[in-house]
Amino acid sequence: MKARVHVMLKTGVLDPQGAAVRHALGAMGFDGVNKVRQGKVIELDLADGTSKADVTEMCEKLLANTVIESYTIEIS
Repeated sequence: MKARVHVMLKTGVLDPQGAAVRHALGAMGFDGVNKVRQGKVIELDLADGTSKADVTEMCEKLLANTVIESYTIEIS
């Protein structure tokens, strides 16, 4: 079983990395980009019997800083 965790900064939290990407795209001539939010994707290869609740606990304890980040989990 596999899980994919998408971690993004919460709305309202400053994203300097996203701002730098937006600025660089503008400098390269991509003028249609108004805003960029930078995040991360974590893929987990899970043992049988690992539940979505287990992955949620992993996110809460390590994979996401829940003070400033939100996350979504996809199980396949």
